[in-house]
Amino acid sequence: MTALVECVPNFSEGRDRAKIKQITDAIEGAGGVTLLNVEPGADTNRTVVTFVGPPEAVERAAFAAIARAAQVIDMRGHTGAHPRMGATDVCPFVPVEGVTMEDCAAIARRLGERVGRELGIPVYLYEAAASHPSRRNLADVRRGEYEGLGKKLADPAWKPDFGPAALHASAGATVIGARPFLIAYNLNLNSTDANHASDLAFALREKGRVARSGNTTPYYSRGKKMVYREGAFPCGSCAHVATSYEAVAAHCGEAHGYDLGELLRANDVVPPAVVGKNVYRPGLFRACKAMGWYVDDYRRAQVSINLTDYTVTSLHDVFDAAQKLAAERGLLVTGSEIVGVVPFQALLESGKHYLRKQGRTVGQPVMDVLRAAVTSLGLSDVAPFDLEAKVLGLPKTPAKALVQRTVVDFTDEVSRPSPAPGGGSVAALAGALGAALASMVANLTYGKEGTEARDAELARVSGEAQRLKDELIVAVDADSAAFEGFMSAMRMPRGTPEEAAARARKMQEGLKEAVQVPWSTAQASLAAMRLSRAVITIGNPASLSDGAVGVQIGYAGVRGALWNVLINLKDITDPAYAAEKRAAVAALLSEARALADESATHVEELLAAAIDKKR
Repeated sequence: MTALVECVPNFSEGRDRAKIKQITDAIEGAGGVTLLNVEPGADTNRTVVTFVGPPEAVERAAFAAIARAAQVIDMRGHTGAHPRMGATDVCPFVPVEGVTMEDCAAIARRLGERVGRELGIPVYLYEAAASHPSRRNLADVRRGEYEGLGKKLADPAWKPDFGPAALHASAGATVIGARPFLIAYNLNLNSTDANHASDLAFALREKGRVARSGNTTPYYSRGKKMVYREGAFPCGSCAHVATSYEAVAAHCGEAHGYDLGELLRANDVVPPAVVGKNVYRPGLFRACKAMGWYVDDYRRAQVSINLTDYTVTSLHDVFDAAQKLAAERGLLVTGSEIVGVVPFQALLESGKHYLRKQGRTVGQPVMDVLRAAVTSLGLSDVAPFDLEAKVLGLPKTPAKALVQRTVVDFTDEVSRPSPAPGGGSVAALAGALGAALASMVANLTYGKEGTEARDAELARVSGEAQRLKDELIVAVDADSAAFEGFMSAMRMPRGTPEEAAARARKMQEGLKEAVQVPWSTAQASLAAMRLSRAVITIGNPASLSDGAVGVQIGYAGVRGALWNVLINLKDITDPAYAAEKRAAVAALLSEARALADESATHVEELLAAAIDKKR
């Protein structure tokens, strides 16, 4: 498995494209990383850069970027809407593949030490790399921003983790850490009032807002602030008033399910000494940070959101809630914006959510599901949303893959005098078409009048058929590559007994791999047959022939793949392996043949009855 780390540094420059390019050139010039995204913002005067690569390359590129930013950005003249404390304001590392959070924390510590030592910039560590719990939260570390940095550095409690405890006048300080994937997500309003955006942000974010009473509808911020007083400790979420802090904290946990102490500490109130302090009420969503601002480039207000764990709070969670809150205030969420990149799975789940809301199944082609998310979330509201550029981990088929060819080109390639693509690839394609037909019939039938009792099963069939279709599409090329291990072994030297033995061993390993690919194709094709047989029964009668074709072409996939298993199995010298696999082939073939025959008989009887009825 390839080790892959994402780095998302934020630089305090969003207006001067030449300076931004110098920084991104430094990243790419370090070598070994891929620059995924550059998102400058003139109003925030901030640029978010995303790049990925192996750990060593990412660490090297991050240092180069921080060093260049310190050369081209002078914080003494910086202004912008976003909180910031340095030229490189924050530099997080995110585990993507083959690395742990602790691996990323170790990168952050090494980089922080080097930045402090070589560049003389004060460095604070945060999130998973934090040296103390009080430094985990970025907002806590950044509080006071650049303007308050001199005072912070003079406080022993805020001595930097690395570098001098003295202000770097032009570069400020840098926060470096390791964290889970964070989605930077903005909601666009049909308003130019930043206060409107702030009102929504406070309602959404985990740390909530000051609790108020009285005139709180439609704008909560117009109510009167609630304060804790001796003998009167109101709940911020309802009308309950307790006689002590302990009592109101217990009430919040029991009645509303949140930790009042945790909420107050997030808002710089330290319980139990709360008398005279503001009462707070939590926002709707955990793992959600938010603030409101006005963006002159778009001529509208935005709710700027950081989703720190999209598995806890999703894009569609906050979008749907914001739409409802906005409507209550006479506002409209016109769309949304993703800054940087978004994980494939996060956008996929949003697409499925909106398909369900529309009364459709989620068993659609992956790109269709993603487009449903893009449209429903309004992600192209202020700028075009490019799926290829913005989605991290988007499943991609290599440009030269067989399945990328036209039907004519693929058929021509099969017809040429070369061993691949051959019967195994064609069998995989047959299985994929069988699965596609099963999904088609299920989707055509789902949600129609009179199908209520069958809809759950139709939805299951369509989703599983899409999964099998995608698996078998990959197998079209995998089968053509299956012999590569065997052919490589054939080219190994055999001049000595040791070399000959090593070659023979590798050839056997290659043959077993060549057996496994068509075996997996046969299993998936049989599963596709079962789904096509199911839609013959529960699908729209007008699509009866489509389900029937799905079963039969799925059987072609099974039969063709198993022949490929057997032709490779004959040269395997492991008798136990060969016997076990032949028995498995016979059992699978028997089930597939019986299913194909039963299905054909059943369909022909139905068609004959339909013809007789017409006479």
